[in-house]
Amino acid sequence: MSEQDVSKMKELLKKAGVEPVGLAEPPRDLWPMMLARLAPDATRVPWWDWVLVAGAGLVLWFFPAVVPALLYHL
Repeated sequence: MSEQDVSKMKELLKKAGVEPVGLAEPPRDLWPMMLARLAPDATRVPWWDWVLVAGAGLVLWFFPAVVPALLYHL
């Protein structure tokens, strides 16, 4: 590209309102927020999961003949 083409391209970009890439900076430091999102937080188990586990335990307690069938299908 010639110098004339480059200057014309710069003018068109200024008219369009496009900022230079190297000058755009975030308004604040983003690393603390990123580290907070990546930090391992405590795993929360919903209450209905505990209900399902209790129900499965009761089924196995009252119907022990189901255990060999379950093991067969694993």
